[in-house]
Formats: sequence, C-alpha cells, structure tokens
Amino acid sequence: QVQLVESGGGFVQAGGSLRLPCAASGRTFSMYSMGWFRQAPGKEREFVAAINSGGARTTTDSVKGRFTISRDNAKNTVYLQMNSLKPEDTAVYYCAASTRAWATPLRADEYGSWGQGTQVTVSS
Repeated sequence: QVQLVESGGGFVQAGGSLRLPCAASGRTFSMYSMGWFRQAPGKEREFVAAINSGGARTTTDSVKGRFTISRDNAKNTVYLQMNSLKPEDTAVYYCAASTRAWATPLRADEYGSWGQGTQVTVSS
C-alpha cells in the first residue's frame, strides 16, 4: 500500500501553467505505476496520464502536447506539469498508484491507492 497526497492546485488564467506534485509514502514507490485522473462537475472520472516503473508514459489525447507526467523515485514523488491550460481542464485532479508496475494503466480500477485530490480552476 502507498499513501498519496497531491498539492499544487489553484486558480490560473487560460494559457497558464501549473505543476502538481504528489508525494507518496512507502518503501516500494519505485515499483508502482503512477497515474493522474481528473473529474469535472457532472462528469465521470477521466484518465489523464500515467508513468510506469521504467519511466514509460502515456497521456490522454486531450492533453497531449500540453501535459507531462514525470517521477522522482528518490523523492517518492510524481508530478503533473500542465501547460497551455484551457478552461475545459478545470477539474479535481487525483493522483493514483497501481501495482501493475510495467504497464501504463488507463482504468481507474487498475489503481489501488488514491490521493485526496487537488482543485485546478482555469479561467477564460
């Protein structure tokens, strides 16, 4: 098991940037795949990005070229760098950990640990 805490959310104007860190506890952080999901009001939780234990990454089409997921195993932290933000990016962003260490899981049910979420609001 791993405990996750996201931070870095806030208010930003369209076109701006935010960097969300997710700090993890546990001795085996490097062996988890890590993901970011988001949920906007009235919508289902949506996959955003994932990075596996070897550093392979994937992102959903709507954020390709704008968002980058990365990890620093020495700091037990995963990051979501968000550039060129759009109002439709407004959502609560959740960090998650998966024991599918060599995949880049896309489904929420593939992740066993979740952070509390951090609000990102992008104004037009």
